[in-house]
Amino acid sequence: MTSNDSIKEALKNVTYPGFTKSIVDFGFVKKINADGEKVEIDIKVTSSSAEVEKQIRDDVKKALETIGVKEYNLNIEKPKMPKESSSHGKNIAPYIKNFVMVSSGKGGVGKSTTTVNLAISLAKQGKKVGLLDADIYGPNIPRMIGTVDQSPEIVGNKVKPIISHGIETMSMGSLMGEGQSLIWRGAMVTKAIQQLLQDILWGDLDVLVIDMPPGTGDAQLTLAQSVPVTAGVCVTTPQKVALDDTARSLDMFKKLHIPIAGIVENMSGFICPETNKEYDIFGKGTTEPLAKEYDTVVLGEIPIDPTIREGGDIGKPIVSEFPDSEITKRYDIAAKELWKMIEKINEEGGVDNEAVQPTIGGSCSSNSGKSSCSV
Repeated sequence: MTSNDSIKEALKNVTYPGFTKSIVDFGFVKKINADGEKVEIDIKVTSSSAEVEKQIRDDVKKALETIGVKEYNLNIEKPKMPKESSSHGKNIAPYIKNFVMVSSGKGGVGKSTTTVNLAISLAKQGKKVGLLDADIYGPNIPRMIGTVDQSPEIVGNKVKPIISHGIETMSMGSLMGEGQSLIWRGAMVTKAIQQLLQDILWGDLDVLVIDMPPGTGDAQLTLAQSVPVTAGVCVTTPQKVALDDTARSLDMFKKLHIPIAGIVENMSGFICPETNKEYDIFGKGTTEPLAKEYDTVVLGEIPIDPTIREGGDIGKPIVSEFPDSEITKRYDIAAKELWKMIEKINEEGGVDNEAVQPTIGGSCSSNSGKSSCSV
């Protein structure tokens, strides 16, 4: 009689397509029930690819035949295939359930600070969270979470993420000397981001929050083509010049067919600590019309507060150090709204962008001395 243990041992020979680890090692085998001649196996994978499912079915059949099991019922649960996505179901990190790309049209709007506090807030709410610093040229996350003096552990040819504030973290800043500059071309940035996803021993995460470089370049495109990005979040400030650049980031998400979870308006007003009255120093609420234009929402309005900057400088994010502050409450609300959007996106199977075709890159031509370019 075949036992559950013998079936599990056989399934250890079924490697997940594209990887060296088995479906058992990844934790994808959720149920094995061998009851006499009846065998039932439940597997849950993170890729929606039909090719991945077929290969797993074929390999499971071969593995079970080696122990004499020919009659069985195999159930494979997979996510809904997005209506359209830049990644087409590809996932070089299949043990991560959701990927959130945090972006900004320009630097200096508090993108990294927002990313850190949203990630920790999600972890406080019971989620298994990873934080990837994909800002290759300006990796600030180690300082903000207090790991600037820590080096990651190497296991074989993989790197273990550093645990800080209840989340798994990794940054190029943790893999190189402090203050060392990176003078890299686009192809090197592309490879670095792929390795930060594939060569890091990320755990079985509910969500990996990714701090992107500002702008709309190689890093954003590489990420979108390496993993099925669940949602994008834009960080902006209320000024018109920042909103103009934010519109470009939102347009990038549309062209890459990445669902937009929302916008965080940072440096939105100032709460006087003595009177608790809020003042619109740099403006407030100006993001709402832009959110409506792109059919998304404002996840939160985060006021200017010296405590945010001080916490970031010494590796003690405000949501960890001051859980009862008004700023923390706003980050917590933004994180809750973000998770609601992630669940909604997953339930709906992605975003329908049939009318929007990705226009990535561009071309130029010259005619009679006149030049024209298209993107």
